[in-house]
Amino acid sequence: MIQAGEFRKGVTFVWDGDVYQVVDFQHVKPGKGAAFVRTKIRNVLSGGLKEVTFNPTERFEKAVIETKEMQYLYSDGELYYFMDNDTYEQLPLDYTAVEEAIKYLRENDTAIIRFYQGKAFEVLPPNFVELKVIETEPGVKGDTAQGATKNAVVETGMTINVPLFVNEGDIIKIDTRTGEYLSRV
Repeated sequence: MIQAGEFRKGVTFVWDGDVYQVVDFQHVKPGKGAAFVRTKIRNVLSGGLKEVTFNPTERFEKAVIETKEMQYLYSDGELYYFMDNDTYEQLPLDYTAVEEAIKYLRENDTAIIRFYQGKAFEVLPPNFVELKVIETEPGVKGDTAQGATKNAVVETGMTINVPLFVNEGDIIKIDTRTGEYLSRV
């Protein structure tokens, strides 16, 4: 069991017969009245978002989430196929399960798939990825204001802000948790 006062990002719990994941939370202690927890929660199976306020002493059953490392194989336009490296079984997932992770994944990259009662609901990319820049404007000599950036398109099709010295063909390291450029490799 878990109390609402113990909620943190990523915590999963059972409420009204559905499984929810805490996306965002805020503990509020107003000057008058009792404290409460304002949360934004996502239904794990349907993907729907809700904003709900809980009493910090409310208790919920903690949901058991399984994770498995799998290899991204390919997309046929509608489904994205992942393979279990132990059993070689393929798992097709729709866009809603992979939408955050797919912009960081190339074919044959590994990802972590999260399951609840055998049903996959979320794909997580590695924390850091190295991707090749396939399109960017050249940096202009003399355009050296501090912190100047430009847009670059990486091999997965995602657009990211990079420093002016990054050129087409460079391999860059990206933090997938924030979506930010880290360094040139």
